[in-house]
Amino acid sequence: MRSLGKAWVVAVSLVVFAVSHCRAEEIDLSNYKLTFSEEFTELDVSAWGDNGSRWIAHTPWHGDFGDARFADPEPGFPFVTQAGVLRIEARKDADGQWKSGLLSGVNGDWKGFTAREGYFEARIKLPPGDGVWPAFWLNSKAGIELDAMEYYGHDDTRFSSAWHHWGDGAKDGHESDLHWTSVTPGSLTSGFNTYGVLIEKDFVTFYFNREPVWRLPIPWDKSVDPEFFPLVNLALGSGWPIDETPNPSFMYVDYIHVYEPAE
Repeated sequence: MRSLGKAWVVAVSLVVFAVSHCRAEEIDLSNYKLTFSEEFTELDVSAWGDNGSRWIAHTPWHGDFGDARFADPEPGFPFVTQAGVLRIEARKDADGQWKSGLLSGVNGDWKGFTAREGYFEARIKLPPGDGVWPAFWLNSKAGIELDAMEYYGHDDTRFSSAWHHWGDGAKDGHESDLHWTSVTPGSLTSGFNTYGVLIEKDFVTFYFNREPVWRLPIPWDKSVDPEFFPLVNLALGSGWPIDETPNPSFMYVDYIHVYEPAE
C-alpha cells in the first residue's frame, strides 16, 4: 500500500484463487487470545497522536499516497461512527480536491499497538465505483508490509493481497509479491466480509472470510523481526482514473481485531 513517493510496482504472481473452490478449513483461533479489539463504538483518533490517541490519521512516516489527501479528523469528516461501525468518507472539497481518511495503529514516534505474531482481521464493506482504492494492511518500522486486502473499484470481481519489503535489506530497495482472490461480482461492496493475515514463525497466511487464500513461507530474513501494526484507509487512484469516482464514496469498517498466541 505504501508508496513513499515511489511508483507502486510489484512483481505479480498470476495466481487467482476463486471463491467457488471447495470450502477450505476455517482458521482455528482456539490457541490465540484477543489482544487488540477496536469495535468502533466510538473513535479515539487525532492527526498525529499528540493527545495519546489510539489512532492517528496519517502514516507514521508522514507519507500520503494515491490521489486523495488524508485529512486531519474533524467533526463529521472523514470519520463517523454509528451503531458500532466506522464510516470513512472520501469527497471533494470546495476547491475540487479529493480528501479522505486513513487510520494508523502507531504514531510518528512508532508508539502504539504492535505484534510480532498473530492473526490480524478486519470486517469491512467496500465502496463501489471506479477509482476507489481501499485497503486493510499491516506495516512495521522494519519496512515489512503485509496487505490483507487492496481493492480497485474498476474491477468488482477480485481483490489483491501482497507482501512488501521496503528499504534496507531489500534487493534494489524493494521486494514484493502479490496474489489475486476472485469473488462473486459485487459481493465486496454489497455487504461485509472479513480479511485477515496470520503471521507465524515460519509462514504467513492470508484469509478471506476466515478461509485461507494464500500461504507462503516468511518472505523476509527472520533476523529483521518486524513488529506489525494495523492500518485501514480509503485511498483513490493507484494509477486508475478518478474522473468517475462517486463523490462522496464511503468505506465501512465493523471491527479490527488482533489475536496473539496464548502461550
